[in-house]
Amino acid sequence: MDVFGLGTALLVEGLLGFLLNGLAILSYFKVKEMRTPSNFLVLSLAAADIGVSMNAFVAAFSSFLRYWPYGSEGCQTHGFQGFVTALASISSCAAIAWDRYHKYCTRTKLQWSTAITVAIVVWGFSGFWSAMPLLGWGEYDYEPLRTCCTLDYTKGDRNFISYLLPMAFFNFVIPVFIMYTSYQSVAQKFKKTGQTKFSTGLPLKSLVICWGPYSLLCLYAAVEDATLISPKLRMTSSKAVL
Repeated sequence: MDVFGLGTALLVEGLLGFLLNGLAILSYFKVKEMRTPSNFLVLSLAAADIGVSMNAFVAAFSSFLRYWPYGSEGCQTHGFQGFVTALASISSCAAIAWDRYHKYCTRTKLQWSTAITVAIVVWGFSGFWSAMPLLGWGEYDYEPLRTCCTLDYTKGDRNFISYLLPMAFFNFVIPVFIMYTSYQSVAQKFKKTGQTKFSTGLPLKSLVICWGPYSLLCLYAAVEDATLISPKLRMTSSKAVL
């Protein structure tokens, strides 16, 4: 896939993500029955995914130009914005899974105060880990094709590893664990009662498919030289999140 082709893919995926998540947000505010604490967590997820889509628009535009036109400060901003919305998306998925567990397994109704607190924690935690590269722990830099910016995984030095390992543990491993245990419990509950309301494995599978390639790429960079991987393959892996 050449740079123009990648830009086209990013544009199409970004448009789809923006429209679908925008529709979810619009429905939340337009339909009174949808304004519930549980759906507030879905709203958080939709807002995060719209942010990821907007990040893709910028990457698509620079791909069409075949260079990054926004300078170093623009690169840092783009990297931060993309990372904070990506982490918030993952954590929001875990929060929704946690809510589903309580809804179906403990019959505990989510309160507004809890939903708002969870959303604040999700975005605050994501903001913390995304801000660290701006302060010197980790680093944002250009992707291999130099048409967008993200966490610099090519150096593989001590600074990168010391940031990557705890960041990946708290922002990927733990959310995946929460989603797995929550939906597994819901599936067992449905099995006992003979209910089949929805596919409990689909949310987790979707998360792993979207974020797995980029996570593996970063973990690989912690132990091996990531520059040995084709730049186009690295770019494709990092943009598989859309």
